[in-house]
Amino acid sequence: MPTSNDHELSESGATDDLRGLEILLVEDSPVVADALKQHLELLGARVIGPAATTAEAKKLIAQSLPHVALIDFHLRGENSYQLIAQARDLGIPVIMLSGSLEFPVPISLEGIALLEKPASEAQILEHLRPIVEKRRGQHLA
Repeated sequence: MPTSNDHELSESGATDDLRGLEILLVEDSPVVADALKQHLELLGARVIGPAATTAEAKKLIAQSLPHVALIDFHLRGENSYQLIAQARDLGIPVIMLSGSLEFPVPISLEGIALLEKPASEAQILEHLRPIVEKRRGQHLA
């Protein structure tokens, strides 16, 4: 049975240990952004942002290239297609969060994880774990 201590960092490298991972957070809802940032930081990640607009996110990417980007699709009257395309061009894995998505989409979503909001912690971690494992494998090689 899960307990409230299940989310604490462990020295054993638990599967929810995100230490060393830099995550760009792009979310225009302050409540959602703050909750996600706090949770990811509790798991050891370094969170860049949150950015509430694509312009803010592009500035953050220029300052510090993140290991992965969590990007809300709908941002204050704009969509994040261009931002997602830019992140992909830079080799940044993207996890897109959305409450709704228009079809047909103007970019390929191939290789992009898409999570419906509200996304659970388990869903987000499911997509972050392979990125963490890949990074740790590169450091050991």
